Amino acid sequence: MLRPLHDPATGPLRLIGLMSGSGSNLRRILERQRELAAARGRSPFEVAAIFSDTWNSRATELGRDFDLPVVTRDIAAFYAARGRPRRDLELRAEFDAATVAALRPFGATAAAYAGYMSVATAPLIEAFLGINVHPADLSLERDGRRRYTGDHAVRDAIRSGERELRSTTHIVEAVVDGGRLLAVSAPVPVERPAGFDAGDREALRRLAAEHQERLKREGDWVVFPRTLEWLAEGRFAADESGALYFDGWPIPRGVRLEAGRGVERSGG
Repeated sequence: MLRPLHDPATGPLRLIGLMSGSGSNLRRILERQRELAAARGRSPFEVAAIFSDTWNSRATELGRDFDLPVVTRDIAAFYAARGRPRRDLELRAEFDAATVAALRPFGATAAAYAGYMSVATAPLIEAFLGINVHPADLSLERDGRRRYTGDHAVRDAIRSGERELRSTTHIVEAVVDGGRLLAVSAPVPVERPAGFDAGDREALRRLAAEHQERLKREGDWVVFPRTLEWLAEGRFAADESGALYFDGWPIPRGVRLEAGRGVERSGG
């Protein structure tokens, strides 16, 4: 038996927007919320509040632009006050538990990890259905492991000779970039200049930066809001084992968007 990840009969999906920097992904989500509200009278998802783990992010600006409450807890200050390094994930669980307590009054059941740069630990993962977007096609594997994870996914994909890049939305789970796949964006072609040498580190860095920006605009900013829309409409479901479905179809590789062809449900 399938159970929707969110049942729209209970009302709109209430989200916390998590961010650390510019919040460009969250801005696109909020813009889509406005568009849906204008078209339908009410959006199927609603961002209830914004949380930033850095004092100098643009969270306050977003809160002002969209009339939303903003909660900030600077993670660097949290660690400095305790004299511990940020790699200490045991202490991170303490930070996350306090964050959950601070966000509880907003009544959210899900969280959009919109450029949130801290590793989430159990208290945060268990409190909200977390949705993240990653700048790579996470369905690509080698020897049973996802090929392009981590902070340098775009660079690694270009260096490996990939001809196209995609962004993937996934559920936030204990393994970083290891959660179940929800949706994969339409492809962004890799454009290598004549004479490009992937062994030239500076040339590779520049090309990766250019493509990461393109992928953000054409991948992240499209697939992330759409995933939240589909989630809020009850189109994503899970079976007893936790395997995901879209409109009743199994999606082990996520729902795939194809340029000019709409949605493809990938069953293998």
